[in-house]
Parts: sequence; structure tokens; C-alpha cells
Amino acid sequence: MAEEELQRQRAPEPVNITVLRARHLRGSKGDGLSSLVKVEYGSNTLGESAKVDSTNEIAAEYNFNAKFDCSFDDPVVLDEIAFKPVLVTVVEVLPKEKKQKEEKTVLLGQCTVDLLPLVQGETKYKSTLIIHSLPGSPLESIPADSPKAEIDVVVSVTEALLSEDQLKESNLLTITVEAAYSVPETWNPSGTQYMYNITLPVPLSNERESTVVISNGALKAANDKEPPSKQKKWPAPAGAQGGAIFIPDKFVQAVSYDVEDGELAGKEDRDFRVEVETDKNRVIWNCERRCYMEPSAVQSLQTKIAQTRLWPVELMRMPMPTAAKAKGKEEENPIFFHGVAYVNMAPLLYPGVNKIRGAFRVHAYNEAEIVEKTKRKGGLADEAARMATSMYRNASPSIKGGKAGKDEKGGGKEKDKEKDAAKKPSQMLKPGQQAPDAMSEVEAPPQQNLEGMQYDEARTYVILEFTLQRSMVPKRLPEELAKRVAEYIPPRPLFPRRTNGAQRAVEDFHNQVANIGSMVLEEFRSLFAGQLDNGELPSSSDDQEDRRRKLTYELNSSGKYFAFKEQLKHSVVKIVREKYLKTSAFDNKEELQAFLSELYVFLVDQMHCGLGKVLSLEDETPVPAPLTDCSQLKHFAREAEVNENFELAAKYYQERLARNRNDADYWFDYGTFCLLINDVAKAEECFKETVSINAQHLHGLLLYGVVCSIEERNDVAETFFESATCVDPDSVLAWTMLGLFYDGINQDIQAEYAFMQAQKINIANAVAKMKQQQAAEQQANASQQTAGGGDLAKAGEEQASEKAESEKGALVPQFTKTPATPTDAKIPIRPQSKDKPQAPKKRMSVSSKSDDIPTIELITALSLDNQRVRSATSNVPGSKLGSRPGSAEQEEHQKEPPVPVPESSIFMIVVEFLLEVKALQFCERALAHELLDPKGGPTTAYYVALARFKLQRKELEEAQDSLNQALLLNYQDANAWSIMGHLRYLQGNMPDAKDCYERTLAFVADAREMHAIYLRLASIYLQDGDFQKAKNVFLMACKNSPSCISWLGVGIACYRLGELSEAEDALCEANILNNSDPEVWGYLSLVCLHTNRQLEAEQAYKYALKVHLKDEELLQEIHDVQEQVGFGNPQF
Repeated sequence: MAEEELQRQRAPEPVNITVLRARHLRGSKGDGLSSLVKVEYGSNTLGESAKVDSTNEIAAEYNFNAKFDCSFDDPVVLDEIAFKPVLVTVVEVLPKEKKQKEEKTVLLGQCTVDLLPLVQGETKYKSTLIIHSLPGSPLESIPADSPKAEIDVVVSVTEALLSEDQLKESNLLTITVEAAYSVPETWNPSGTQYMYNITLPVPLSNERESTVVISNGALKAANDKEPPSKQKKWPAPAGAQGGAIFIPDKFVQAVSYDVEDGELAGKEDRDFRVEVETDKNRVIWNCERRCYMEPSAVQSLQTKIAQTRLWPVELMRMPMPTAAKAKGKEEENPIFFHGVAYVNMAPLLYPGVNKIRGAFRVHAYNEAEIVEKTKRKGGLADEAARMATSMYRNASPSIKGGKAGKDEKGGGKEKDKEKDAAKKPSQMLKPGQQAPDAMSEVEAPPQQNLEGMQYDEARTYVILEFTLQRSMVPKRLPEELAKRVAEYIPPRPLFPRRTNGAQRAVEDFHNQVANIGSMVLEEFRSLFAGQLDNGELPSSSDDQEDRRRKLTYELNSSGKYFAFKEQLKHSVVKIVREKYLKTSAFDNKEELQAFLSELYVFLVDQMHCGLGKVLSLEDETPVPAPLTDCSQLKHFAREAEVNENFELAAKYYQERLARNRNDADYWFDYGTFCLLINDVAKAEECFKETVSINAQHLHGLLLYGVVCSIEERNDVAETFFESATCVDPDSVLAWTMLGLFYDGINQDIQAEYAFMQAQKINIANAVAKMKQQQAAEQQANASQQTAGGGDLAKAGEEQASEKAESEKGALVPQFTKTPATPTDAKIPIRPQSKDKPQAPKKRMSVSSKSDDIPTIELITALSLDNQRVRSATSNVPGSKLGSRPGSAEQEEHQKEPPVPVPESSIFMIVVEFLLEVKALQFCERALAHELLDPKGGPTTAYYVALARFKLQRKELEEAQDSLNQALLLNYQDANAWSIMGHLRYLQGNMPDAKDCYERTLAFVADAREMHAIYLRLASIYLQDGDFQKAKNVFLMACKNSPSCISWLGVGIACYRLGELSEAEDALCEANILNNSDPEVWGYLSLVCLHTNRQLEAEQAYKYALKVHLKDEELLQEIHDVQEQVGFGNPQF
């Protein structure tokens, strides 16, 4: 604010306009002519140059300088420089004729000079502009292949209008009004001409707003086609005519419907838009208005958007004003068809977004609605009408042209009505006043805008674009986010750091000793090779001493001893310098001798250590390879979690880390377990290790963000969530998690942006999946057609077509289509109800099941497989430009199939992930969004997920209520029945739990976690004494994913059935997978007791006690059998 005050106190800065020269001019009487230039800015004439002679080949050197002062006391001045051009008019001066007092002049052409670079910080720039011919000008007769007339203009200021700091903090808002389509049918292009105005408020400062008016709209008939390249016009062209009313090198760019931000961007609206943009009347503006905003105005705009989101853009029609204002009378500017479009400006507060464009519906203007939606009192219509009238009177004849007040033949009565209507005020009816076209008995509602209501009836919309020079909320770059993540969690080096101090010096000495020792050993072997080969090497002390002397003599005589000392010298010097820090000469001999004695002892000790590493006489026993891999350990840990044996689960996770501490996934899995047991501090350390090992680990970044959010370190959490979206920009999970985080800290606009990005990616994934299915179908059909020939091929094709038709007839009725353009393609869309039973799916084979618990991606993929349906089309809508009227893509647009609806909403995808990783805080938030989402709602999947959430929080009663709701919607949902079984199991209601589990196994489709179902159902059978069923179910669990517990169950069931051999085999399998399970050793002891194997029975019993067997009933049974057989307990 202080800098703004200093700016306002600054002296006015002169803006110099220098017209240098004009080329290729043509006069009325041939190539030679005399001309001058006239320079205007707004309604002010800055001056005229002297006459200059020129020809078609010789340029007219004007070198004319004009200027105006730019004051800084009001931001309106800089705003006007941003959108008002300097008008340069080239005038031919004809020679005087006889008896002529003044010279005659002919207007040759005009051009406009854009002053926008001055607002962008430039101090001097040169422009070469085309001189646009005026009506009746000799320039109109220039052939198309001849050079066009052009002029050189230099714009300069002594000092930049804005400082560097002001350029960084200020902004430039560019508003483009293209056209209004589907206008009311009462608007007649061939009748009386009216002015069509667009107006909206734009902040000038923290407290002031300016009224932006764009008034040069032209009503066009349906058959009046626009050129493909539409050039933008100046909003206030002043005296410009012809081509000079267009902004140089500025065109309206066609964009895809898919990237629009308006209200009519959906597939269901495209047919309507194509029709009205092709076959109905429209109002064309194609106008660009720049608005300079100082820092306080930028802050004001940001605050107002955050408060209301909606920005009012008013549309109105008014009669053409008179050429001049009547003297002595207050001028009236009646307003008709007063409407308003509510533009959602919230996307401008999205990170990195600086542009919104789209089609916005026009509604009848209503004061109460304006106040409610935008918190603004009073409209801008009256002020806009006055400004439009003033702009019209200063405008060029090309804008003024029309038939205002003139009648056409054959339409007199109709024109009279329009004239009468033009004299009446706007039809904002007062209470009790009747509408003119209504029955006299019926009273219109108070303050009803009948004309404006025609916008709603016609579904009128206006195409608007808002562009900022720089985004108000900057988006952090991926490099910056990666740097911030590295600051919070330094990456772990891939290899151990190399030490250069004392430790490295000692290690080098060890290496040199080992190297020299190996060379001495080679000398010994070569010197006594004959004795070694014959095995006649004497071992007496005299013989050993003799060999030592010979070896020493050989080393000294050959010079190798000296070479060995030299090789060892460098490492000894490094020890002296690095370990003892001795780098200077000793002062006396006593100190030197003491140091040498100490060094000698140390070197001898280290020599023995170095030799001991390479000359070991004992063969080391190789470490046996583990019998279980890390994926099995993870499966065992998840199994222990289900059984709530958290100590055993932690042991398995820690064993995985002990095998490989550099695997980020191992740390991540351990961190999710710590979240389950509510050890947030240890979970944070695990996720920190995950990210330090792999900074691109998506799930690790997300979960570390979750932990930081739980601890209310929101700045750090935001960094990690944003970094996750940069690591995988196409991840639905990452964007939705970012949105949930913003939602938790009440940043609604950022949350909306993140959810919008996730929705786009989710739809794109559905389209890609549909393409893959279609490609697979085409490939299958092609292979069937090429498999046979002649009649056999035809018969095969007929059978395939009949089969496809039968499949379509069975499956297609379960799906609905999103309203879109007409198409003959039958594309499978989302089922009519999520709660209907899914199509039957074959149970997966045992070998195809993974040992790991399915991840969220795997679960989603399996759920998508359940609803795959054959498609008879290969045309898939891509992200190409929307079909505009008259374009070559219009016919193709009519054949576009509807975009498939994703089978899972973005929130359900996140819910599945969060339930897997036990992040319950964010899971609750995601479930709330799913309930309110239009594409979600209270479905079976929602209630099942809610039940799982309640179950993890041990809220059993609430979980039961959710499951009851799920089963009401879909009584055949396997997941609901399996979780109901878990619930009954935890409640101790074993009969009901058994019924639920049995019902789950009876379904064709598998439930989510079949292994837990097998184990719990089989344990219930064991408790009930139904050992054969228990054995069969435990065997199913072993086939699916074997573990110590599943094989132990098989062993117990076989033991109870008296099948001791099978029981022993099963218990041995369990012992291999986990040799510290006390129950396994206990039952092995029982089997050995019954098979009269005393030693093995005693050993098994001893190990059972060693690993702390706590099952009192099993211990008592072992003691009873020991008493029966008379052995088995070494204590007696």
C-alpha cells in the first residue's frame, strides 16, 4: 500500500508517439501525393503533422511527434492505457484549385497503436502497422498482390510507468466477449437496430470498482455466417473505422468443449449448442477489454471471488441514441431485455490457473437474486447505458450504421410497434401492474422482468473468457516441491558413504596386509612346490624354522621384501596422519620412541586382524536360505492382523525389514500396520524412511501427508500431497487425497479444483478402458474371420453374430446411456443401479491368486472385470476440438458415442485405499463426500465401506446398521455377507457367523478377503466338533494362500479325526512356515505320543514349553496322554 501511495504522488509521465514514415501510399491522382498524419487518443486530438510529399516507392517521412501525459493519481489512467489505442489517420492533402480558399483533404486510412506494452513495463517499442483503407479511399484500389500501405510508429516513455515490484504484484485481466447465442425469437436482425451491451464490475482498487461496458454487439441472422478466423475488436475504438476497429494480431481461438469452464460444457448440451450456433440468430461482439489491476485491486478481486464465487455479467438491449445530446434536457436511456449471467470465477483461484472460458446461461435480471448470489446491491445498467451512449456518439460511422427509426416496405405496423416499444421504459413491472400480453384478469407477480424471462425460455447463453496475465494463486513447480520434500526428508544415499578419516586409513592398511600376505603365500608355494605336491612337508619346529629362513633369504635377495615395505608405507603414513594426527616433526627422541612403540603395537594388532580376515582355517557354515519369501511374510502379517495378534504381525513386518532395509514398500507396509495399532509416531518414522529411500513413492508421500495432517502440520502435509500429484499427475488417488486435505482445512476452492482434476482423470481412465475392450473385441472378431474359409467362415460368422446378439440382449438392458449425440453404437455404460447383482464371474483358480492382500488398484480392476460387456462400436470420443458450426467436424460429432460413466467414483477409489492403509481420519471424510456426491450416494458399495470403517473403529452396532442397509439394497452382495460374518464372529455369535460365512462361500463371486473367511469358518467348525468340514475349509485356505495357521488347522482337524499321518504332514508344513508357533509343537507332541515315538514327543514338548505354550486345555491334554502312554515328559 505504501508503494501505491508513492506511485500516486509521482509526477505525470509524458507518453511520446512518434510517427516515422509511411510506405506504399497511393493518392487520388496517381502515385505522387501530399499527406499528413493525425494522431488521436480517446476523444482528444494530439496533433497533426506537416504535409509530406511521397510516391509509391518513396516513403513519406513524417517524423512527427505527439504526446500526452500519463498521471498516476488515479488507477483509471493506467487502465485506459491498457485498453484504449492511439488512432493514427493518414490524410491526403489535395492541391488548391483556382478560387479555392482552403485545401481539400481525403482520408486515406487508419491504424491503431496498442499501448499495452507500456503497462507491461516497456519504455520504448516500435510497431509497423497496416494502414486500413477507409470507404472511398484510393487505397481500396490497390491490387491484392501489391504491397499494402504500412506505417512505422515508435512509442516511448522516459521512465517505465510501473516499477519492477509493481509489475510483480499487479495484474492484467483480459475480458473477451465473443457472442450471445439462442437469443429471444423476438429479436429481428432486419428490423429496427438496437444496441446490445455487456457490462460487469472490475475492481480498480481495494475500495473502488470500474464499470466495464462492451457495447458494439451486432445482431446477426442465422444465415449470416462468420469467417473461421475472427479478429478481436477494440472496446472503445473512438473515431476508428473499417479495419482499424480490430486489434492487430488478436484473434478468437476455438477451443474444445471438453476444456470449457462454463455451464453448457457437458455432452448432453452439445447438440443444443451446435444447433443454435448454426441455425439461430446471435449477437456478435468478438471484443477484448483489458483491465489493469493494481495490487490492492488484485487482492480485492481475490477476496470477492472467495466470498461469493459468482460474478455478475449483465446483458441488455437499448435503442440507438441520437447523434447528439439534446440541449437543456435530461437524456433518458431506456433499457430492455435486462438479463444477467452468473460467471463462476472460482477457477481463477485454482493453483496455476489464469484463464476461464465457457458458455454461461443468461437469466432474467432480478435484484433480490443478485443480492443473494453475489452480495451486491444495485445493478450497473443505468451507468452502462450512459457510457454506451457516450461511446456510440464518439464511435465511427461503421458502428453507427443502421436503420434506427426507418421503416421497411411491407412491415409498417410491426415497425411502429417496435418504435413505440423503444419509447417505453424497461418492463420491470410494479406490483399490481399487468403484463401487456397477458389476460386482464391475471395479475403478474410483483417485480417480474417479463422481457428478461425470455432469456430463460430461449436458453440464451453468452461466450465469455477471462484471462489473467499471471495466476492469482501460483502453482508450485515439481522441482520446488521435490526440493521441499528433500528438506523435510533427506533422501537416503543408494550406497554407503565412503569414509575418509581414521576408519578408512585402517581399512586400507588391512587391505594392504591382506594383499602382501597373499603374495608372500604365493612365494612360499613356489619355493616349496615339490614338497607340497608330494605331501612331504615336514612339520617339526626345526623344519619350520629352516623354511622361514629360506623364505626370508629369498625375499631379501630378490628385492621383494623392500617392495612389500614400500607398498605398506603409504597406508602406515595415512594411519599416522589420520588416526594419530601427527603431521609435524617430533621435538625430542624420547617422544619419538614412545610414539613408535605405540604405533608398532597398534600395527601388529591390526596386521593380525587383516590376516585373520583372509587366512581363516575354519570353514564357515553357510547361512541357509529362508524358507519363506517377503510376500509370504506380508501375508502372514496380514493374517495376524485379522486375528488381532499384533505382536506376531509386528514380528513379521520387522523380519521383512531385517532382510532388506532398503525396500521402500517394506517400510510402507510396516507404517500402515503402525497406523492400525494407533502408533502414529512410529508410523511417521516408517513413512519418512519410505520417502527417503524412494522420493517418488506415491503412497508413501500420501500417507506421510496424512500423518502430518493428523498432527496439524498443514504446511508440511500440503507439500507432500502436492508432491504426490506431481509424481503421478494422472492419479485419481493423489488428486482426491489433495482435495480431501484442502476440504479438511476449509479451503473450498482448492478442494474443488483437486476434485475436478480427479473427475477428469477418472473419466479418461473409463474411456481408455472402453478403447481396450473394443480393441480386444475387434482382434477377436478378426481372428474368427480369418480362422476358416468359404462356407465354414460364413457359418462361423453367423454363429458369432448370433452369440453376440444374445449376449447383448442379456446384458445391455442392465445399462443406461448418458444423453449425448445420436449414435447407433451400443456401448455398455454404468448399470442402472449399483445395487443390482453383478454378472456371474468364474471363481479364480488357486494358482492364480496372489499371496498378498489385494491393493486398491487390484480391487478396482477386479470390480471392473465383473461388469465388462461386449461393445459393437469402435468410435470412442477423444479430447479433440468441439464441433463448431460450419466446421468439418460437425458430422463426426453427430456420430460420437457417449462417454462411459466410471464404475467407481473418485471417493470410493480413495475409500478403498484408505481402508487398506488404515487411515481412518481421511476415510471418514471421503465417505461423507461419497454420500453427497451426485455420482455416488447411499449405495451397497457405500454401506459396505462404511461397515468396514466402523468395524476398524470397533463400533460394532453402527457397522451392523450399515450392513443391514447394504443387504436391503442388494441381498446377494458377497462382501456384505462376509463382513456381517466378521461382525458376528467378533460379537461371539458363532452360529450366525457360520451362516454368514457359508452364504458367502455359496455365491459364485468371491468376497474381498476369502482367506480370513476360510480361517474363521473352519475354526467355528472345529469348535462345533465338525472336524471333516473344518479340514475341508482349512484345505481350501491352504490352496488359496498357505500359512502356518491354515496348515495348523488342517493338522488339528486330522488329529481329531484320527488321521495321524496326515496330521503330522500338515503340522510339519506349519512348522516349516513358522517354527516358533507353540500350538504346532504341542500337537506334534500329541501325534508323536500316539505313534509311540518317545524322543520326538519329548523334543516337541520341550519346544512347546520353550516358545511359551499358553493354551491350558492343550497342555492338560498333552499331560493326560503322557500319563496314558508313560513317556513324553522328560521332567518325570
